Amino acid sequence: MRRVAAAAVVCALLLTGCSADGGADSGRIRLRFQSLAWQEESVDANKDLVKEWNTSHPDVQVEYVQGSWDSVHDQLLTSFEGGEAPDIIHDASDDLADFAYGGYLADLSGLLPERLTSDIPRQSWETATFDKGVYGVPFLQEPRVLIANKEILDSSGVRIPTAGKPWSWEEFRQVTKTLTEKMGEGKYGVAWPLKEPVSATLNLSLSTGGQVFRRGADGKVEVRFDAADQVVPRTINAQVNTDGSASRTTLGSGGSDTLPGFFGGKYAMVPLGFSYRQQIVQQAPKGFEWQVLPAPAGAGGLTQGVSPQTLSVAEDSPHKKEAAEFIDFMLQPRNMVRLAKGDWMLPTGTKALADPALHTEKEGWSTGAALARDLRSAPAQSVRGYPEWKDKVATPALQEYYSGAIDAAELENRLVHDGNLVLSRYQR
Repeated sequence: MRRVAAAAVVCALLLTGCSADGGADSGRIRLRFQSLAWQEESVDANKDLVKEWNTSHPDVQVEYVQGSWDSVHDQLLTSFEGGEAPDIIHDASDDLADFAYGGYLADLSGLLPERLTSDIPRQSWETATFDKGVYGVPFLQEPRVLIANKEILDSSGVRIPTAGKPWSWEEFRQVTKTLTEKMGEGKYGVAWPLKEPVSATLNLSLSTGGQVFRRGADGKVEVRFDAADQVVPRTINAQVNTDGSASRTTLGSGGSDTLPGFFGGKYAMVPLGFSYRQQIVQQAPKGFEWQVLPAPAGAGGLTQGVSPQTLSVAEDSPHKKEAAEFIDFMLQPRNMVRLAKGDWMLPTGTKALADPALHTEKEGWSTGAALARDLRSAPAQSVRGYPEWKDKVATPALQEYYSGAIDAAELENRLVHDGNLVLSRYQR
């Protein structure tokens, strides 16, 4: 009886231990994939791909976990510190720096297949590279474009820009003046939704050669606000406060807030992220004609900064190899196209980007695809202390400058002097 009882205890202990390992009693590995997909098409595409993986990989099962863009940073930080982070993490590259430097994310350098690493261009990989490690796979990206009322532009006689011959920032300013004059009182050539002014300003300023952040030989970063950095903010300020060609009331608005006025003919154009096209398709009145135009160009051409969506692996995951294999499956070219169409964004992979479905004139896909080669890492991508600089210094300074409350000299003083005081605390 004692032998039987002892055997039962051993068996129970073995089963208990195996169950605690996430189902290893059957030799099955379980991974958790936290997705931030929120649009119905995107959620469906992600869930379908998880199902396809689970069907073809019975020994490595993936659980879909729904996350939210609104709270992802704090939620991930809490889960990392509590040892409960998901194995596969969906995020954006501009949110990875603190997690990468903090040791919470796995370096993917030796985990990804050559097929995937060679398919995604170097400039995209740079968005998820910190020091010498790669801490995320950039897979979806979104340029800023001009969404225009086709009827207003066609009737105005202004030159319609293309990716091959875009407007310069100076021409863009003149066009918005012309449109405003032709549209009449209470209407504007452009509406800038700048509730979050920093990323829009910095990313568009790459087109004029602006950098804002410069890294010295000692590796430390400093804020500068040279002539190239000032072209975009000066243009916006002039449109609002000098020309009256940009609506002052939309400066504190989000992109979606401008759409009713855009549909109503109050604004001829709105600079928006490429994915806003889905909302326009869903919400535009019947018969409303719109088109996608490239953002203005400067000395740097159509170059823009972007922070692609990424897939990462938690450093604490006991199954990094299998997690990387799932990422490789998710980002096969055909799957990357599905994810891009679901989110109305552009894939980073060259094979996916070549898909004919992403080069149609309908809904501006071809214009977006033509901009992909000029997308670069956002200027603040790897700057430690950027979130504090953005929240405490740059956001209020730019908001006040765009509204006309402060002048260019005061803007520069606050961005540079106050900004470098903030950054210095992170670079000792």
